[in-house]
Amino acid sequence: MLKEIPYDRYSAVEYALKWAYSRNPRFFDFEGIGGDCTNFVSQCLFAGCGIMNYSGFENGWYYINANDRSASWTGVQYLRRFLLTNEGVAVYGEEAPLAELKPGDVIQLKNSSGILYHSVIISYVKNPVTPQNIFICAHSNDARDRRLSSYNYTEAKGIHILGARYEE
Repeated sequence: MLKEIPYDRYSAVEYALKWAYSRNPRFFDFEGIGGDCTNFVSQCLFAGCGIMNYSGFENGWYYINANDRSASWTGVQYLRRFLLTNEGVAVYGEEAPLAELKPGDVIQLKNSSGILYHSVIISYVKNPVTPQNIFICAHSNDARDRRLSSYNYTEAKGIHILGARYEE
């Protein structure tokens, strides 16, 4: 039976701020082989929920080591699919406009070809909530409290994290 637990936004953001300019040695740094942005966001999400989903490479969300991880742990579009469709254990969310996002939520950026290419996590927001007032942390061009508006993108897609589940 699945049991709901709250997503700890504070812990996710605290982790993001701590590791924004460095690397947690528990996780491989994918910077040199495609980028580390989604790996970093997954680590932050994990810090906020403490649960991984071992449902397999295609359907789960987990990291054991660099060679044993799910596609969603490190792939931008795979993380999006997992967060928006996960009905099992671990973290999950819903699409949301930027104005409704909070610290600990995820933003993914699209380029002019319509391809999602970058994942970031929100560290804080100011009112009114606009790209100028959303601050993020990221890897692959490491950033700590960087304004979302300073990025070059065609569209920013928000994912509001609703909570997490574990198997009881």
